[in-house]
Amino acid sequence: MTWVWVIASVLISAAAGITMYRMLAGPSTLDRLVSLDTLTAVTMCGIGTWAAYSQDSSVTYAMAAMALISFVGTVSVARFRVRDVEKPRGGRGSR
Repeated sequence: MTWVWVIASVLISAAAGITMYRMLAGPSTLDRLVSLDTLTAVTMCGIGTWAAYSQDSSVTYAMAAMALISFVGTVSVARFRVRDVEKPRGGRGSR
């Protein structure tokens, strides 16, 4: 049964890595916000996997706290964000 936990941890780590790349390379604020929400969900999946592996339900309180805090943070950022400024396209001197 150990191989199930190894596969789960590898997949969760890969998802976190891909999400971090999207957060760093995201062209807009909303892309970064979505990747932050995704990273929070992946973290909660990791905590849930750890709770199942260790058979310790005390870490589920951390999952509930992360869900509540991430929801409030996402709504706040989405409500009060400043629009991104688009870069002009074209060569030198074009308008």
